[in-house]
Amino acid sequence: MNLRRQLLLVSLLLLSLPWAGCQFVREMEGAMREGQTQSLQATAQAIATVLSTQERLLYPSADRRHATTDETRSLYAAPTQQIVYIDGYDDGWESIEGRDFSGAPDSQLQVTVRAQTRGAYLFLMLNVKDPESDFHIIGHPTQPNGDRLILRLWQNSTLHEYVILTTGPGKVIAEAGNGGTGRFDAANINGYWQDAVDGYTLELQIPLHYTGSRLGFYAVNELGDGQQTETAGNISPGDLQPPPWLVYSPEELRALLAPFSQQGSHIQIVDNDGWQTADIAAGEHGARTEQNTFWLLQLLYRSILSQAALATLPTPPRPGKIAGAEIHSALSGNVASQQYRDPQYRTRTVQSVAAPIIDKDGILGAVIIRQSGEAYLSLTDKAFSRLLGYSLLAMAIAAMGLLGYASLLSWRIRKLSHAANSAINADGRVTETFPRSTAGDEIGELSRHYAKLLERVREYNDYLRTLSRKLSHELRTPIAVIQSSLDNLEHLDDQTAERPVYLQRAREGLARLQRILNAMSEANRLEESIRNNIPEELDLVPLITELFAVYRGIYSQYNLSLDIQGTGALVTGVADLIVQALDKLMENAASFCHEGGDITLQLRREENSWNLSLSNNGPTLPQGLRDRLFDPMVSLRKEQTGDVHLGLGLHIVSLISDFHGGQVSAENLPDKSGVIISLQLPLKT
Repeated sequence: MNLRRQLLLVSLLLLSLPWAGCQFVREMEGAMREGQTQSLQATAQAIATVLSTQERLLYPSADRRHATTDETRSLYAAPTQQIVYIDGYDDGWESIEGRDFSGAPDSQLQVTVRAQTRGAYLFLMLNVKDPESDFHIIGHPTQPNGDRLILRLWQNSTLHEYVILTTGPGKVIAEAGNGGTGRFDAANINGYWQDAVDGYTLELQIPLHYTGSRLGFYAVNELGDGQQTETAGNISPGDLQPPPWLVYSPEELRALLAPFSQQGSHIQIVDNDGWQTADIAAGEHGARTEQNTFWLLQLLYRSILSQAALATLPTPPRPGKIAGAEIHSALSGNVASQQYRDPQYRTRTVQSVAAPIIDKDGILGAVIIRQSGEAYLSLTDKAFSRLLGYSLLAMAIAAMGLLGYASLLSWRIRKLSHAANSAINADGRVTETFPRSTAGDEIGELSRHYAKLLERVREYNDYLRTLSRKLSHELRTPIAVIQSSLDNLEHLDDQTAERPVYLQRAREGLARLQRILNAMSEANRLEESIRNNIPEELDLVPLITELFAVYRGIYSQYNLSLDIQGTGALVTGVADLIVQALDKLMENAASFCHEGGDITLQLRREENSWNLSLSNNGPTLPQGLRDRLFDPMVSLRKEQTGDVHLGLGLHIVSLISDFHGGQVSAENLPDKSGVIISLQLPLKT
C-alpha cells in the first residue's frame, strides 16, 4: 500500500467527527428532554396543588369520590363546543364512542347510547335496534304505551323517573314517571324521534342538573298486544338502586385549566377511579413549526434520535378512561413520567407526566400533562443543521488537505528515491547531481544525509582511485634509484671509486621503500597499540615543555613559540600517545608552513578540559573539508616532497583523542593567516 493510500486510510478516521456529532446531539436532546420533563412536572404539581382544595370540580357529586363505580353501567359524557341540533340525526356525534346495551338473550332489542355535555345540558343519542317499533297511542287505556324510553335520575337521594315517548317520528313527549313524582319539570327535556332501517334513533337534551350525576335508562319495546314488553339499557325496570354514575367534565374545571394549555400542553384530569374529568387540548402555541428545517436534515436528525423500543400512547380501555403507567403511578401517590411515540407521526415523541392530587382525605385524582417532543426538537433541528454543515465542511477541508499533503509527500519521496537510484551510475561512479533539499522536515534531513553520504563515498572512491597512482609515484622513485644504482654497480669494477656512492643510493632507496610500508601499516598498528595502554595521571606542562625543546631543534627553520597557561595541567592519559599526537600535529604544521613562518604551541585551561593547540602560517582549510580532515586517507598536500604522505597523520591524532575521551578540531585563524588544530583533553577527575 503506497503512502497516498495509507494517508487516505488514515483520513477515514475523520468519519469519527459525525459520530461524535451524533453523540453530542443525543446528549443535547436528552438534556432538553429532561428539562421538558421537569418543566411539565412542575406545572402538573402546581395544578394538582390548586385542585386539591376544590374537590367539587372533580366530583360534582361528593358521594362519587368514595363510592364504587360500576364501570359496566356508568356513562361518560364528553364535553363538546359544537352546537347540538336536536333533530334525531347523528350529525356531530361522529367523534363520540357509544356504549351498547342489549336486552334479554333471545331479544333483538339493542340500544347504543352516546352522551356529551355542552354548557348546562346533557345530550343523549340513542340508536335503538327494534324490528317492529310502535308509537304511543293517545287515549289508550294503559298509559303510557308503545315503544318508549325510561330515564331514571337521582336528586337529593330521591329517584326521579321520566318517560320519553312519541306518537310518531318527530318531537317527543317527556312525562314524569312513577306516578308523577318527578321534581323537575319534564317539559324541559327535549327530544326528537327518527325512524331508522332497523329501528329508530332518539336524540335528547336534558338539563344537566336534572341528573344529579347519575343516569339510568332503558328502552321499552312492546310486544304483540302490548301486554308484554322487553327492555334494554343500563338499568332494568325492577332495579330500585340508585342509577349508575354519569361522569362528565365540569365546565368550571375546564375554565380553570384553559390558561395552562396555552403553553402547548395537553392537560387531562382523572379522578381516583381513572375517569377523565377534564381534557384540555394543547393551545396553538404548542404547534411548533417544522418548516424552518430542510426535510431531509430533519429526517436524518430524527433517525439519529429514534428509539426503536419506544412504546406508542396506550389505547383507552373504554370511553372516559385514559391509560398509562405514569397515571397508575400518580394514582398511587407518586409523580411519574413516560415517553411515548406519537401514533400519528413515526418520528415524533410525546412526553407524559402525571402528578397526584392529594388533599387531607387522600388522593383525589391525578393531573396528566402531555407535550409533543416537537416543543424542543424544533430547536435542536436548527442546531443539528448547523452542526452537520460545519462537520461536512471540516471533513471536506481536512480530506482535501490530507490528500494534497499525501500527494506532496509522495512526490518528494519519489523524487528522493529517483535521485538515490541514479546516484551511482552503471560503472559504479557516484554522480554529482544528487539534490540537497532545503526543507526542515525529516525528508529534507534525509536528503541532506544522503547527499553527505554520497559525497563521502565519492571522495573515498576518488582517494582509492588515486591511491595506486600515489603509491606508484611514491614507489617509482626509490625503485628507480635502486635500479639505476644496481645497473651502475653491475658495470663497475670492484675497485672503482664510485661504487660506494651507488651502494649508498641503493640503501637509501630501500630505506624509503621501508618508510612507505611503515606508513601504510602505521594506522592499524596504532589502533592495536592504543587498546593495550593503561591511562595514568599525567602533567602536560613538563611534558610539553620538554617536547617543545626537541621541536625547536628539529624544526629550526621555523619560528616556534610556546604559550602555556598555568604551572600544571593534570590529565588522565598515556604520555607516549600524547607525544605521538603532538609529533603528528607538529609534522603537519611544518609541512604546510613556509620557512621562517610562525608555529605556536599553546596549552590553555577551559571549563572542563585542557586545550592543546598548534597553529601555523599556511594555507587555510577549504570549505567542506574541515569535517573530513581527520578521516583516514584524506590529504590536502599538493606539492610533492621527498616525504611519504598517505593522509593518516591527523587520523592518528583523532584516534588518540578518542582514546582519551577528548575532541580534536581544525579551524582557520581569525585573520585567515593560517590554521589552528586543537586537541581537548578532559581534566583529571
